[in-house]
Amino acid sequence: MKQHIEYKTKGTCSRMVILDIEDGIVTDCSFVGGCAGNTAGIAGLVKGMKADEVVERLKGIRCGFKTTSCPDQLAKAIEEAMKSV
Repeated sequence: MKQHIEYKTKGTCSRMVILDIEDGIVTDCSFVGGCAGNTAGIAGLVKGMKADEVVERLKGIRCGFKTTSCPDQLAKAIEEAMKSV
């Protein structure tokens, strides 16, 4: 089953995470806004990974004094997508 997710981020410089998950694997990922190099790096690293592993590795990461980060928001987007399966 293929899912296309457009998740509006909260509390980060990026405004949205766009990703595709197919059979539990992240097949595509991109961020709208945020630190271009960092978000492109994160997106590139998670492609091909199991979605639940991405959540395990990225959930709870903070950015400076913020309570969240772009990686944490990606984990939240995946968790939300997994609820609807």
